[in-house]
Amino acid sequence: MIRPLFTELALFITPFVLYALYLWATHEGVLDVDAWSLPRLMWLGITAFVLVIISFVMLAQFGGAPPGSTYIPAHMENGRLVPGTER
Repeated sequence: MIRPLFTELALFITPFVLYALYLWATHEGVLDVDAWSLPRLMWLGITAFVLVIISFVMLAQFGGAPPGSTYIPAHMENGRLVPGTER
């Protein structure tokens, strides 16, 4: 469960990091308050949310088991644990 959380967090932070790298590459002040104005932060936030939403849609569309498959949960056979499978 922690891997998807870190993936979404990385996608959310990406626009801010890219903008900071852009400021650094253009020799503008990364810590300058004017470079991080409210409208610019709003656009970066909107972009971050769009990336996260797109990743959720992609995960729902292409992740998981194929349609019509049956999940067989983990169970015991002859005293051994058999992991869950999808058929």
